[in-house]
Amino acid sequence: MADASAAPAGRGLRLYTIPAHRAFADALVAGLLRRFGGDRLALARGLVLVPNNRGGLAVREAFVRASGGALLLPRIVALGGEELDASVGAALDPADAVPPLPPAVDPLQRRMILARLVEEERAAAGRPVDAAEAVRLAGELARTLDQLIVEEVPPARLAAIDPGEGLSDHWETALRLFRLLLDRWPAERERLGCIDAAERRIRLIDRQAARWRDAPPGGFVCAAGITDPAPAVARLLRTVAGLPRGMVVFANLDLTLPGEEWDALGPHDPDPVTGLRRRAIEVHPQFHLKLLLERIGAGRDEVSRWTAASEHDATAARGRAIANALAPARFTAKWTALDAADRRLTGVSAVELATPAEEAQAVALKLREAVETPGLTAALVTPDRMLARRVAAHCRRWGIEVDDSAGRALAILPPGTLLTAIVEAAAQDFAPMALLTLLKHPLVRAGEGRGEWLDGVRRLDRALRGPRPAPGLAGIDRHLAAVPAFAGAAEWWRGARTLLEPVARGFGAETATLTGLVACLREAADLLAGEEAWRGPAGRAAADLLTGLEAQAPSGPQAIAPGGFAPLLRMLMDEIAVRLLPRERHARLAIYGLMEARLQSADLMILSGLNEGTWPGLPAPDPWLAPRVRAELGLPGLERGIGVAAHDFGQALGAREVVLTRARRDARSPALASRFWLRLEAMTGERFPRDATLAEWARALDGAAVPTPVDRPAPLPRKSLRPRQISVTEVDRLKADPFAFYARRILKLSPLDAVDADPSAAWRGTAVHGVLEAWAREDACDPERLLPRALTLLADPATHPLLRALWQPRLIAAFEWVAARTIADRAGGRAVLAVEGRGTTELSGIELTGRFDRIDRMPDGGLGIVDYKTGKAPSVAAVRGGFNLQLGLLGAIAEAGGFAGVAGAATAFEYWSLAKKGDAFGSVSTPADPGGKGGRILTDDFVRAARDSFAEAAARWLTGEEPFTAKLHPEFAPYAEYDQLTRRDEWYGRDA
Repeated sequence: MADASAAPAGRGLRLYTIPAHRAFADALVAGLLRRFGGDRLALARGLVLVPNNRGGLAVREAFVRASGGALLLPRIVALGGEELDASVGAALDPADAVPPLPPAVDPLQRRMILARLVEEERAAAGRPVDAAEAVRLAGELARTLDQLIVEEVPPARLAAIDPGEGLSDHWETALRLFRLLLDRWPAERERLGCIDAAERRIRLIDRQAARWRDAPPGGFVCAAGITDPAPAVARLLRTVAGLPRGMVVFANLDLTLPGEEWDALGPHDPDPVTGLRRRAIEVHPQFHLKLLLERIGAGRDEVSRWTAASEHDATAARGRAIANALAPARFTAKWTALDAADRRLTGVSAVELATPAEEAQAVALKLREAVETPGLTAALVTPDRMLARRVAAHCRRWGIEVDDSAGRALAILPPGTLLTAIVEAAAQDFAPMALLTLLKHPLVRAGEGRGEWLDGVRRLDRALRGPRPAPGLAGIDRHLAAVPAFAGAAEWWRGARTLLEPVARGFGAETATLTGLVACLREAADLLAGEEAWRGPAGRAAADLLTGLEAQAPSGPQAIAPGGFAPLLRMLMDEIAVRLLPRERHARLAIYGLMEARLQSADLMILSGLNEGTWPGLPAPDPWLAPRVRAELGLPGLERGIGVAAHDFGQALGAREVVLTRARRDARSPALASRFWLRLEAMTGERFPRDATLAEWARALDGAAVPTPVDRPAPLPRKSLRPRQISVTEVDRLKADPFAFYARRILKLSPLDAVDADPSAAWRGTAVHGVLEAWAREDACDPERLLPRALTLLADPATHPLLRALWQPRLIAAFEWVAARTIADRAGGRAVLAVEGRGTTELSGIELTGRFDRIDRMPDGGLGIVDYKTGKAPSVAAVRGGFNLQLGLLGAIAEAGGFAGVAGAATAFEYWSLAKKGDAFGSVSTPADPGGKGGRILTDDFVRAARDSFAEAAARWLTGEEPFTAKLHPEFAPYAEYDQLTRRDEWYGRDA
């Protein structure tokens, strides 16, 4: 190893690099121990600067592995990240520093202030936005401000930008918001006596650099793995590299990259003749390191190789292959001339899977294999957090808890979903779906009383199925009180609704304050979940968010619509990553995001999600600064993140054993392989190492045996189990789909309505029948009273809005037709005899029951059976096929005296359809005709035909031993409630 105590030739800067094929943390520690390990206190006097807290943990664990016993560690300080003040401690911000730096403004407070300024600006411009949108725009403004501060670009330069042709309108819109940063934000910041956190970080770094230049520390200072090319960081690294006992160790700064390729990366000087500047290759993994070197003021020839190694390293051939694979695009032609050794990927295998689910399964299998190999460490590295969650879930099946170090968004963790459920339920006026989602949340009433609570929720669930009741808690009260069968649910609901009243009051106004809504939300969470809402890392994060919101809300927008609080809360929770506690981390397994994987090493590294758009991710468009504007300001290009992702890929690819995985499609469509995957494939050609075995294992783990298709269900219950009573409306189901009749009547399985369902045709029919029944009973079928009664129904708050908005014009026209038809019938000597009656008679040894809509006394003295239809009437073909004979069966009951107050022979059978026919609503049709016209059954034979058809069906399935075959006549069995029970897709369409 190069002697860290002796400065290299040149300007006295101690700059080193550890190549990709070496485990960075272990190699770094090996070199530091070799140089300083002889003195027991030399390490303790040292300082190691790392890019982030996870990198500090990697270095600390490497010291533990290398020491073999007790060791006084150097101070390890994370230089980057939002938690700078907490991590640097006395290292960069000593308490006796003079003068003390102003405190950093709280990020949430800054955002709320900017949101208020945005809201005021938009209102003044005549384009008002709600509070949630103002907070979103404030977040984007804050990110833009931080980029300017980090790159040390004065915000005042925004006003001097000439965006050029085609961007002027967009720029003028953006500049109006940027004026807030230029004119109003500095005044707000001065009023608070604070400075931006990014500016404070720069001052801390510069002050520390000046302190070290004036008085070099007695111990060593090592900056390790820092790749951030920000100007302040570059100045600090130059200072560290120039200290007598200082050193800067880069991660995978490629010293073997040919000079022509290195120079091509940029940034380039303007052409002396044209003034044009050649575009830099910011997508290359070495670009940001080259930029950092230039800002340090050093050349690549001043960087030495850190020669210490560790037992976790790969071969030097791997390092050469990585460098060649990631060459700039216009130099990849050299691949054809490379020696086989310079493009060989020994120790690397690639696995292509069909779907993301299969990819997660394969990765979990590989991690489990690592667990079963004594002493082996393994890590999954992926930017795809959904894939990471799937892998963790698969591992949990085997009792393996793996920590995803990138964390999970608070919004998807139980405390976050509880808060979201509360505000969604309140914002939707306690609509059934949102209300039940809240009441069934796993944190609500968790513990000893959970079972009893869920019993009550299930009763409420049953009561709320079907169309939505009136809004609000009071609407649910009325809905439950209206139906006696809901008495049990109503009794339980009286206790549950008291837990919701505080949030109902808070969200009941058209506008409210953010402070008030947060207080209501906290009270509701306490009432519903108690301490469970705030338990664990996720609970503490949720509590901290509400505390921060409550404290900073006065600085933000002064009014917020309760409906806008849900998106605001969800947006803020999406930005909060929650990580497991260290004690929950597996000893030999890990899951890393790209940032967390830096400086990490493991015996097996699994690089997953290698699809374009995932790794590397697509650059997020900047809503305010166009690429031309960013270039003029000197800000990083949007594509620089691709270069950083390429560097992360190359670093992880240097592990001793590597598995690459990708899925050939994502959740929506076929996926394109990552450019990194394609580069490796193109460079190695036929030698690209593929592992088909792992893919086969993943498919086989959950694969089923060769399926044996089931036969069409045809249950054969005993005669004693077959019902002896049937209604006229069930006869068609019995004949067309006997299994459906069996499931409903013998198995007693009735389908439930959906929660918060749209009003179906059946529900509409029930409403229409209710109007017509009340009109007949209470208004004596007075044509003048039908339309007012229908309007009264539609005006009822309990009437579904869809019925009122979409069906009202159609229903009004149809009711007008019914009234006109009634007048005409009366003129012809026809009179209403009975409405909505029930009756029964015995046919073929079976009790036949039925309910009629209306029975009229015809001019000839016979009975007219009328059935109201809100849709089309049955076809003649269906009737001729022995189906839709309900009118005939009702006639049979009437002729047998089964309906009270009704006597005589049935001589007319009519469907009164309220559907549109031609240009008008309303029509009368009949399945029978005196002369049999149109293929109809003779009127005189219609009742007999219905009796005969029913007798045949009863003899087969009710008094006989016929099996209840599924979908016997599928053309007359359109309903599908029991198709899943019959496993219909496994047999339907095949020969029996």
